[in-house]
Formats: sequence, C-alpha cells, structure tokens
Amino acid sequence: MFFDCRHFLKQLALLGAVVVTSFSFAFGQNEPAASPPPDGSFTVQFGEVLPKKKPPRVITIPDVGEYKVLKGDFHIHTVFSDGVVLPKDRVAEAVDNGLDVIAITDHVEYRPHFGGNGTGIKLLDKNDDYNIAYDLAKPVADEKNLILVRAVEITKRMPPGHFNALFLKDANPVAAVVDDWRQMIAVAVEQGAFIQWNHPGAVNPNFGFPDGPMRFTDEHEEIYQKGHLHGVEVFNGFSFYPVAMQWCIERDLAMMGDSDIHPSEWDRYGYQNPLRPMTLILAKERSYDSVREAFFAKRTIAFAAGMVIGRQEWLEKLFKACVTMTSKPGLLVLVNKSDIPCQVQAGGVVCELPPQGKITIYRSDSMNKLTVSNWRVGVNQPLEITLPR
Repeated sequence: MFFDCRHFLKQLALLGAVVVTSFSFAFGQNEPAASPPPDGSFTVQFGEVLPKKKPPRVITIPDVGEYKVLKGDFHIHTVFSDGVVLPKDRVAEAVDNGLDVIAITDHVEYRPHFGGNGTGIKLLDKNDDYNIAYDLAKPVADEKNLILVRAVEITKRMPPGHFNALFLKDANPVAAVVDDWRQMIAVAVEQGAFIQWNHPGAVNPNFGFPDGPMRFTDEHEEIYQKGHLHGVEVFNGFSFYPVAMQWCIERDLAMMGDSDIHPSEWDRYGYQNPLRPMTLILAKERSYDSVREAFFAKRTIAFAAGMVIGRQEWLEKLFKACVTMTSKPGLLVLVNKSDIPCQVQAGGVVCELPPQGKITIYRSDSMNKLTVSNWRVGVNQPLEITLPR
C-alpha cells in the first residue's frame, strides 16, 4: 500500500509534533514524567501549548418545504489517484467542514503514486480494484454518520474532457473499458450512475492543455441525447463558469459546485473556510437514496465563495426559507436564519445581510422587489424576490 511519508510528517507538524530519532513525544497533559530509560530516550509533555481543536463546523440552513438541505462535495481525490490524502482523512475533513455527503472521485486513468513513465499516466493492471478508496473510507464514514457515494472520474482530453460517474455500484467494470470513454460512460449509466461534466473550460497547468472545452461540443450533445449526461459543474475549486449555468437551464441539467480537492483541506482552503465550495442538495431525507433521487430531479444548488448558484425555482424557495421579510411603514426588516450570506439591493441601496444577521432598510411605496446580487439564477442574472405588502 502506498504511504506518503512527507504527508505523514506534515500532518504531525500541523499538530505541533516533530518526529526525531531517539525522541518520543506524548500529548497527555496529566501524565507524570517517566524516568529516563536506559537507552536515553525520554518523554516531553507540551499538550497545554497545542491549539484547542474546534468542534465540527455546523452549517445552519432551514428546511425548504418538505426538503432537508444537505451539504456535499462530489469531486474529491485521494492518494489512490493524484491526491495526497488518505480516504479516511477525506472523511474526517468532510465531517469537520459540516458536510453530510461526499463522493471520492479518483481518476481511473491517472495514478501517479503507483508508478508510470514519469507523468503517472499509466493504468494499473486492469485486474486491480478501483473500489479501494471507497472501501477504505466506508467504515469510517459509517462511524461518523457521513453519507459516502461510490464514484470515479473519467479523465479524457478535450473533447470531451472529464466526467464524474456518481452513485456507482462497482467501479471496476468502468475501468475495464478504459480505452473507450463512451463505453465507460455507458457502463456507468447501466449501473444507474449520475454523470457530471467537470470544470468546463479549465486548463490543466501540468500539461498545458484544456481539461474541458468552454462550449457544448458535438460529443457532449451526443451523450446528452443518449441520456448519458445529467449535470455540470458550474463551480470547481476556485473557478466559476457562468456559461455552464445556461447549459443547465437550456438542457435541464443539474448544477454542481465542488472542490476538486487534491491537497489536504488545510492546504487548499484552510480550516473550516466558509467560502469552501459545496453542493446543496434538497433531499426528502438524510439518506443515500434521497441524495441520489434529488440529483436526478435536479434539486441541487452550488454554494461557493459566498455565492449561491442555481435555478430560479429552488433559489427563490431557499431564500424564503432562510430569510424572513417583515414590512413596516416605510421600513423592511430582513432576518437571516441561515449561515448563507446575502447581499441585498433595494431602492438603489446595497446592504449585507450576514449569516444569522438582521438588517432594516428604508422602503418607498414604489419598492416591490428585492435583488439578491450574490444569489445567481443565470448569466449576469441575480435572484429577484417580490416583497410582501
């Protein structure tokens, strides 16, 4: 099994520990100092200087009608492709970030930690198990009450680019037809998978070529017409693709927001970063089957970098669930019951309605709409809410 010594040492360093030959360190605060053993090693106690670990982040979002709002990330890599984190650590990061569900989407074609010709673009033997990351993470996810989705990333140069096959039953049949990307997608769809087009327009800095065209190509139209394309990432990592929103609206595809994370969460976004990308899922209940049903029903919303990105129908319902609006003579009182920020504009005045915040704005007799500029329902199109009388 692959072991990344540098990453292991780095994780220890983040905890304030340094491993040195002939020394051992203990973190207990109340243990008595032991007598030096004959080999000269000893125990140093410095637990009191370590930073206090925060509890897992809680992301408060009220129910939207009959639906619970679950938080997920459906584009995550581990050491079993080109990530640097073990599967169980991805589970721990997700729980720490307040997520309810994740998919580990390691590449089928690209596993640099397992040898290759210098680029890492070399398959393992086709008899290898491509479910290994899921199988290692699943017991830990169950223990921590995190929903885990079996998935892989199908990685091809553009066109057509990269796709995630989510909600697989078995990743190995997909890997078995690796030489034909159409067949890989077809095999995944036969298993009932949800196919997501990843980061359209992104350029891979390692290879200098686009990972996905910023256009709906003939190849994408082909698989779309077959019913083999179900969603598109409108936000990936640090990038927002407004044109992808239009594709989703025109073709009735789900909008996704994912991290596509390869390094550790700490190195990528820091600790419990509220701007970290995720997908909000309007699910009937907190379960695997409900998440999958919501995906195919397109009840998904991207939430990243302080932006909320989705269809008019679901953003309007989400806003009304999160924000109460009370009209008084000459005034409008807004109370945010959620942890989602809102930048509202009314009567030419822009105001920040922070998470769990409250603002009062002047309201003229002619003011009948509220614009939420960081909630996007289309290209250059913010959400508009009709105000109560």
